[in-house]
Amino acid sequence: MANTRVNSSAPQVQIKFLTKQEQYAVPDFPLSVHTSIVPNELNTLVNELLKESTDITSDIEFDFLVCSQFLRSSLAEHIAEKNVSTEEVIIVEYVEKYPPPEPQDCLIHDDWVSAVAVCEKWILTGCYDNTLHIWTSRGKHQLVIPGHTSPVKAVAWISLTNDAASFVSASQDQTAIIWDWNIAENSVDCIHVCRGHERGLEAISVNLDKSMMATGAWDTMLKIWSTANYEENEDGESISKRLKSEHGKTRVPKRTMKGHKEAISGVVWSDITEIITSSWDHTIKIWDSELGGIKNELAGNKSFFDLDYSPLNRTVITASADRHVRLYDPRSTEGVLVKSTFTSHTQWVQSVRWSTVNESLFISGAYDNDMKLWDTRSPKAPLFDLSGHEDKVLCCNWSNPKFMVSGGADNTVRIFKSQHVTC
Repeated sequence: MANTRVNSSAPQVQIKFLTKQEQYAVPDFPLSVHTSIVPNELNTLVNELLKESTDITSDIEFDFLVCSQFLRSSLAEHIAEKNVSTEEVIIVEYVEKYPPPEPQDCLIHDDWVSAVAVCEKWILTGCYDNTLHIWTSRGKHQLVIPGHTSPVKAVAWISLTNDAASFVSASQDQTAIIWDWNIAENSVDCIHVCRGHERGLEAISVNLDKSMMATGAWDTMLKIWSTANYEENEDGESISKRLKSEHGKTRVPKRTMKGHKEAISGVVWSDITEIITSSWDHTIKIWDSELGGIKNELAGNKSFFDLDYSPLNRTVITASADRHVRLYDPRSTEGVLVKSTFTSHTQWVQSVRWSTVNESLFISGAYDNDMKLWDTRSPKAPLFDLSGHEDKVLCCNWSNPKFMVSGGADNTVRIFKSQHVTC
């Protein structure tokens, strides 16, 4: 077996198979293969070795990592691109291939769906007709919520129990509204109307302990607000009782931070006191929410439409006014800011979201009507195109590891079930 897949016209190279998935481990002796070998042939080879050395009898689909990137071409092309010598023994790491997500329900709305957030089995959506909607992950329409006077551009969950939930919506009407939802009665109350922005809101993010939220708007300002249902008066006494009678009391921001020159398009908390924002002004800024200042800035060459931060790998992905998704390490002190560029969309990328359980996976939605599932180890091609929308994708969400969800200008939300949850 040590001399396999011989192609007389191609030079030979020594490879050694390695996997972190112990149930699929094969003997790690070097094998001699031709450099023109491609992933399908490597897959056949690993499966033959598995059948010889384990009790596994059925074929398993694997992906192959060489120099930390998935092999998507012949081994010769890949190692040439990575400047790897054919004199070395090349380590080929293999992982079980991610199974294709399964299309589930299509949730039909009356207008463009511009915001979506998932919490456990509940899906919250915001639309261009100024309404909010709550759905179950099985596609049942639970509630329609009027209240805003302009399109809803962002939504986020604050809390959820068996009986009650709270969430926030941000709108082009210059307000964010905090809502309480009585699940048993299926009724909502507008608790606070957050006023302070002078132009429409674009983005919202709730911090890790759910006590604060940050909003970004067309007025270029970043504002921080309390999410609490009650507020304290000057004596420190709770005035929640008084709020009951003042339905939808106006709330003012705790802090306003200035620094962007154009609209803020994306907001995400990356730490207890750290916020990262993206803007149409071609920059990403990292803010200290307590000190109220900018800690760091990353410059791009296009307008940013969205961003997301992963606490698992501590990096940022961005959606831009070109076809690319870019990965940044905000803490890097090296010269190169962009660590990877992911290219497959054919039009503007509008929305990006990391997996909450797998540090390598994220989704993106674009004006080409597609949502795509990516692995950071495969920048040249997505794992899957999650098609279904008949118009541009405006938002996406992967907060519940089981469901990849996208909303679009075709008035629908598409749900894809993830077949494989890595914890």
